[in-house]
Amino acid sequence: MKELIVVYVTVSSSDEGKRIARALVEERLAACVNQLPGVRSTYRWQGKIEEGGEELLIIKTSKSLFTALQQRVCELHSYAVPEVIAVPMVAGSEAYLQWLDEQLSHGGK
Repeated sequence: MKELIVVYVTVSSSDEGKRIARALVEERLAACVNQLPGVRSTYRWQGKIEEGGEELLIIKTSKSLFTALQQRVCELHSYAVPEVIAVPMVAGSEAYLQWLDEQLSHGGK
């Protein structure tokens, strides 16, 4: 089984999130993408403290696909510097992890 990871990406709107999620799953760069509304972000940008509403994408993929996934997110994203952060999956239900692996290996339907 591949080394699986979770990738976090914030997006500016629900429509942007849907578009990115759909592309990643269609292109088998992700097995599944969850989209969470109502994220409030506070950050420094170009010397100013900014606050704004965003949505969060939680993307399940493999470590071997991260570079391609990151590149695709950057192509589709409206931000100059999109957040693309990966963390390892250290454990999970065997059946779910197997399903994720199958979706990424073109074995899924």
